[in-house]
Amino acid sequence: MTRALVVDDSHFMRTVISDILETGGIDVVDTASNGAKAVDKVADVDPDVVTMDVEMPEMNGIEAVEAIMDDHPVPILMLSALTTEDADATLEAMEKGAVDTFAKPGGTISTELSGHSEELVAAVEDVAAADPTAGHDVQQTTSTAGGDDFVDDPTLLVGASTGGPNVVESILASLPREADFRILVVQHMPDQFTSRFAKRLDESSDYDIKEAADGARIGGGEGLVARGDYHMRVSGYSNGRLRVRLDQSERRHSVRPAIDVTMESAAERVTDPTVAAVLTGMGTDGAAGVRAIKDAGGHTFAQDEETSAVFGIPERAIETGCVDEVLPAERLTEAITDSIRRST
Repeated sequence: MTRALVVDDSHFMRTVISDILETGGIDVVDTASNGAKAVDKVADVDPDVVTMDVEMPEMNGIEAVEAIMDDHPVPILMLSALTTEDADATLEAMEKGAVDTFAKPGGTISTELSGHSEELVAAVEDVAAADPTAGHDVQQTTSTAGGDDFVDDPTLLVGASTGGPNVVESILASLPREADFRILVVQHMPDQFTSRFAKRLDESSDYDIKEAADGARIGGGEGLVARGDYHMRVSGYSNGRLRVRLDQSERRHSVRPAIDVTMESAAERVTDPTVAAVLTGMGTDGAAGVRAIKDAGGHTFAQDEETSAVFGIPERAIETGCVDEVLPAERLTEAITDSIRRST
């Protein structure tokens, strides 16, 4: 049985979360009312997973995540309100080592959380299965092999889920601007968070990255992050510019946005070189997309098990036989870049 520590400064929320998890078959071994107490209790009870509030007195969630990862690493799920401030803080907590996030419906003191019990239990179980130390502080290696003579109009498609934000950011931050990619990112993440994630990618990268809007067009040096709760499809491509459409059609693999939707539509529409990379995450999303990109003549990469917080998505893609290379997180930018260099 999965053993959880519930951390929240609200007694009401600690009770609600604990009841949901216990009903879902998770053993809540203890609770804590702030980050400082959480750090001590993690060391005492050694839980399989921690649910962590963001804003708390004495020591907030970000500080607690950093202390736990330094002293006694365990998988941590951030429980965040759907606010800009909490979204920024949650992304920072994930940078410090938290594995994933779950959005509290209805705000910090959420009376609506019970209506999302199954999703919360599933998220806690997924995070409990993660390697909390994998994929953090990724330092990409780069290659100058073959110089900077790249093919024209390449497109890069990146798909990730649990544990993915840090790896996605590290790849884009080190991607050479002269490669002139058109970038599409699908990161499984709650709505209201994807705009803040796109902003972080834009700030850390030489590429112009935005959250996707319906009908958005991008050319070389630009990228889009799929909006939370919307599929992102490539609807058109001409003269090195691609266009996307957003829709709320049926979830695929129980997720929206789905990696497969974006990759399959790109394979169908984009006629210039394509590169696809599937990263850490739970589930099977991305496998069909990788197959489609490979069948269309593109290059395909998967993150390896050792550096993946959760190996589900890469493993399912590898099993298709359509992945060109399986690589540690820190070598992905190098491989992606080398794949579009002109042959000499």
